[in-house]
Amino acid sequence: MCIGLPMQVRSTAPGRARVEGRGEQRWVDTALVGEVQPGDWLLVFLDGARERLDPERAAEIDATLTLLGDALLGHAGDPGHPAADPTANPGFALPSAMSAEQLAALTGSAR
Repeated sequence: MCIGLPMQVRSTAPGRARVEGRGEQRWVDTALVGEVQPGDWLLVFLDGARERLDPERAAEIDATLTLLGDALLGHAGDPGHPAADPTANPGFALPSAMSAEQLAALTGSAR
């Protein structure tokens, strides 16, 4: 499985860009997104940019990845850690917490 990371363009070269995000920097191929400029946000899978993002969507994806990482690392039980607050709204719902109507809307299936 591959997870897309929101990364911001720092510099460019023909057909590629130096991007930074989630604590790392790397060169990525930009053939699928076209010409990019420093400051642009991209959704990166492995070493290729797959989609352009606006800053708000990049922040939303980044926050979601942080929440998932915290849950996987078990921070939900760490006192004082934001993931430990059971009343915190993560900004999304897992399918197991959705109604039949919400699941239908998510999957595009008719009820």
